[in-house]
Amino acid sequence: MTTDNPFDLTGHVSVVTGGNSGIGLAMADALAAAGAGVCVWGTNADRNAEARRHLQRHGGTVLALRCDVGDEDQVCAAMTRTAEHFGRIDSCFANAGVPGVPTRFVDTGLDEFHRVMRINVDGAFVTLREAARHMLERGEGGSLVATSSLAAVQGQPRGHAYAASKGAIISLVKGIAVELARHGIRANAVLPGWVSTPMADPALESEGFQRKVLPRMPVGRWGHPDDFGALAVYLASPASAFHTADCITVDGGYLSF
Repeated sequence: MTTDNPFDLTGHVSVVTGGNSGIGLAMADALAAAGAGVCVWGTNADRNAEARRHLQRHGGTVLALRCDVGDEDQVCAAMTRTAEHFGRIDSCFANAGVPGVPTRFVDTGLDEFHRVMRINVDGAFVTLREAARHMLERGEGGSLVATSSLAAVQGQPRGHAYAASKGAIISLVKGIAVELARHGIRANAVLPGWVSTPMADPALESEGFQRKVLPRMPVGRWGHPDDFGALAVYLASPASAFHTADCITVDGGYLSF
């Protein structure tokens, strides 16, 4: 691939887990628009098919696979199928996640804690590991990205499992970045703030959030999934070749106000 535009992803292949809705779909859409071949993973077959149709309008190659990232065998099989279909994997966005059930800390059971960790931590770990194995075997480097959250760095009452899972993502990414940098593989975490997605909307649309949280948003609005598209292209592209081991906050200034 020869181009003067570092954001031209022609010939590039990206995997996006949780890529059939919300932030994941917006990332996949921007990657496809930049010329990348894209494989989205999700557990809902209908949404996968809809996402595939949506992404195909950019004219590139798109694959949608049903994969529960909490199942190691499914992740390994999906990564192998992706690599065989496209011939390579250049970037991997471990975006799939689940919310926790809002309960008091003293009332939170270990089963609930493990349910959240299974997807948010185990799933990200195995996804990034399998992508890294492919990148190491191919020997041309790559970009690994994981979706964390502001909950990782702020206190989140009644959200301890979710916050802990997103904090673990930061530590995981930093370790990967340091270990694999010599192989040309970079790793970064993205920390979204309050973003309107199917998972977050029940809270964001509540009277309490509208009254207490929205006034603390310097930009005066909730985030949109599309706010993360250009960032995904940057992190996948050669433009971010010197950018690794970072936690990139995209929150409309909320954390600073």
